[in-house]
Parts: sequence; structure tokens; C-alpha cells
Amino acid sequence: MFLVRIFWVFCLFSTAVHAARLKNEEAVIPPQCYTKTNGQHNPCYICHQSHPGKTRVNSLDDGVLQATYAFSEYGEKNHWSNFFKPWEKQTQDIPRKEVLAYVRQDNYGEFYRELEKSSEHRYISLQHLGYPTQAFDAQGFARDGSNWVAFNYKPVPSGFWPTNGSADDVMIRLDAKFRQTESGEASREIYLLNLSLVELTIKEFDRLDIPATDEAKLGVDLNGDGKLGITSILIKRKNYLGGASDVALQRQMYPKGTEFLHTLRYLDINAEGDVVAAPRLKEIRYSKKYKDLTEPAMRYMYNVEQREKDQGRLPKYAWAKPVEKAGMNNGMGWYLQSWLEDASGKLRLADYEENFFCMGCHTTVGTTIDQSFSFPRKVDGVKGWGYIDLAGMKDVPNRNETEGEYLTYFERVGGGDEFRQNQEMLSLWFDKAIKVKKDVVKKADVKTLITPSVERAMALNKVYWQIVKTQSFSQGRDAVLGDLRNVFEQIDPEIAPVLPADKQYHYDLRLNWSSVEQSR
Repeated sequence: MFLVRIFWVFCLFSTAVHAARLKNEEAVIPPQCYTKTNGQHNPCYICHQSHPGKTRVNSLDDGVLQATYAFSEYGEKNHWSNFFKPWEKQTQDIPRKEVLAYVRQDNYGEFYRELEKSSEHRYISLQHLGYPTQAFDAQGFARDGSNWVAFNYKPVPSGFWPTNGSADDVMIRLDAKFRQTESGEASREIYLLNLSLVELTIKEFDRLDIPATDEAKLGVDLNGDGKLGITSILIKRKNYLGGASDVALQRQMYPKGTEFLHTLRYLDINAEGDVVAAPRLKEIRYSKKYKDLTEPAMRYMYNVEQREKDQGRLPKYAWAKPVEKAGMNNGMGWYLQSWLEDASGKLRLADYEENFFCMGCHTTVGTTIDQSFSFPRKVDGVKGWGYIDLAGMKDVPNRNETEGEYLTYFERVGGGDEFRQNQEMLSLWFDKAIKVKKDVVKKADVKTLITPSVERAMALNKVYWQIVKTQSFSQGRDAVLGDLRNVFEQIDPEIAPVLPADKQYHYDLRLNWSSVEQSR
């Protein structure tokens, strides 16, 4: 017991030492939370949710943050000073040729070679990640045997839209026993079935389509028809399959050992003149579920989080052990770690404060499902396995909605980003009265809706590159263009406009893919 106490004292001391160096003690509050809603525009509904009926395991119930700026006293000041700097004017003379040469450099290739020489962070090793067609096969499986699997999903509005700064992708990996037969042999078939069971429980489906599978070979009735034949249907079951047959499915939760790898990328121009993801990575974000929690335990942790928010207490997180090797512990069963570019463009481990920034979205918002955003938004079933591809993807609605998600976002926000600052989006999808051109939006696929022009893409690259050169991530990493700033530098909650009840919304980030037939 004495050693346990010493351990926790050390953890608290380590956290305190790191926190003492913070330039922004409320780095978990992103710049988007300082948006001026003017009592009518609501971008906040994407993250902050009330949970009627208590159907969600995430019970944070923070929907009140849609209406008010309920910050700590410290958080009332906007500490993201980069947001107010004239980056675009400072970078506009950088030649396009120079920008393209930079974003077309594969900085992950060099990083990969370093990872292979050391076991310290080899868990994020994935060969050819800068070039996805080389890294993944058609079904999304990494070609290098690392067991990462890419999936196709619809990006969350609107920070992960290319028009607002970056292209991105996400990969998932399950623990070894989920990739094996009961006798311990590696099996891609078992792996894909277990991934599909994860999808079933996260989305709360009863059944899902799978590649044609021989049940007799596995000795398992997958479709529940009482026979062992060839099936393309998997129904929900109590336990996972193969080597993980002793592991029960938990509602809206990933099994212990689940990992995610998320990259943010610069924007490039292909041979046809279209804006695409560049080989150069801006960031690598990694998370791992290190322990299972029961639903009562999750509710308790969210209650603690809510009480701390209500008390105005500043957030604190400890590095996982060994220090800075596995990530930051979010207290809800996950480690999170990230890598950024150094001033020369090489990928480096994020420091405490830079990693601290990630914790707001992956701990303290009511929208997430087991701390995740992207996997719940995967295209359902077989069509959703493969590297992200937005071409032909329809603007499907969220669950319990009837109109397309992005169309609905445009209407509720009054723009194409949280800050109503993206002038290109306003000109494309809104009329002069800032009313959404619904018929035009409905005809466009997701790629068309959220991909910027070449000119905007290059301007966004330039601004972010300047943030890299100055290594000022702790002051904000959003690439913003233009002079318009619908953002508070200081909030007075006593006089800040409050959103009325009819401007507050319930949002389920999961999507109704069955509402339309997807084309690919």
C-alpha cells in the first residue's frame, strides 16, 4: 500500500510539474468555443449534447454549453493568440511552387525508418503511410502486416473538412487475440468479423453485411438461421469470435486494446488539377484503450467530470507510464498521444501542453461514443472498409434527422465553418441573404461540398506552415484566412448572447447510411 501511495504521489507531482509550464491552463477549450453565436448561430451542437432518455453510455449531458459560455474564470479569456494574427498577409507572397514542394515531401517516410530502428513508438509504425494506395489494400488492410485497417467515413463538421484546413484519415487496430483463431493462428477472416462486431455494438445494430463467409469452416452460425452455410450477414452476438471468444461485447464501447491512428495532412493538387490530400503529415494522433470500464463506472467518471466543470476546476491529466511513451491518460480508459512537425518539418513527439489540447474533445464532450468520433461515422458494413474516399459519398442525415447532415449544419451555423469565416463556402452554398441554397447543396456529393479551391488550399497550407516554422502550436493551430473574426477575445458571461431553446439541438454523430444508396 505504501508503494501504491508513493506511485500516485509521483503521478500527481509529475502532472503538476508539467501543468506549471502551461501557457494555457484551459487548452482543452478549443478556439471554436469562443465563437460569437449572436444568439442565433449554433455550431456548438456538434460537440455538446443533452441526452433525453439516457440512451447513451456517454452521460456527460453537457447540452447547456450550446446555450451559454459556461467557462471557468480563467477560460473566459481566449488564449489562442494565433487566431488573431495576420498570418495570411504575412504568407501570401510565398510562391506556390515552394508550398507544393514542401507538402509533397513524405515526412512520414523518414519517421517510419526511425520508428523501425527503435521500439519506443513502433506502435504507430505503418509503411508508406504518406501514400495510402501503397499503404492499404482495397479492403483497407495495411500491406505491411501491422494490422492497421483503414475505413471510409464522413468527416465530422467542420474542423476536419479540407476547406477548413486539413485532409485526414483514420485507421483502427484490435488487440492480437481479435485477429486470431481460437488456436492462436492469424486469421484475416476472424479479424474482419470482429471488426464488424465492434461496428455493430458502437452503432447498436442488430445485423450488418459482411463479405461472403463460410460458416462451416468457422463452425459458427453467423447469421442466426440455425444452419452452417455461406452467409453475407452477421448478427449481433454476446461474445467476439476466435481468440477473443471469451470477450463480451459492451454496448457503445470498444474492447480493451483497441487502437486508433489519425493523421492530418496538408492539401496538394493532383495531375487533373483537383485538391487532394498531400503526402506530408501535419499531425499524427494515436489513442489506445488500456482498460475496460462497465457502464456504471463510465457514468461515475462522467459525473465526476461534470462536477469538476460545475465547480470551475481547471483540468489536469497525467502522462501514462512510462512517461511520455504511451500518451496522456484521459481517466476514462484511454491513452492519447500526438506528433507534430518541428520547425524543419520533421515529425516530433508533442509536448505536454500540445497533447493537452487534444483532451478536450476526447474526454469532456457529450457527443463522443467511447471517446471516438470517426468510427461511429463509418460507411456501414462491407462498403465502409477501405481508405477514406469522399467522391460520390452522399450527404446522408444523422440519426433522427431527415435532411443531410452538412445541409443541416449550414442552416444551423449560418456558414461553412464554426466562425462563419470561410468566404468561399458562403459564396458557394449560400445566397446574398446568407440563406442556404438547398437545391444546390442537395445535388453535391461530400467531396464537392467540403473541398476547397486550389487558391484557398494553397493559402491554408501557407498559414499552417508559418505556425510550424514558429512552433507556436500552444497559441493555436487553426489556419484561418481573411480579416473577419466572429470570435471573442474575452467573454463576459453576464452579457454574452444566449441561444434560445429553439436554437438548441440534439445531435447523434452516427449516420443514417441506409437513407440513400452510396456510390463509389
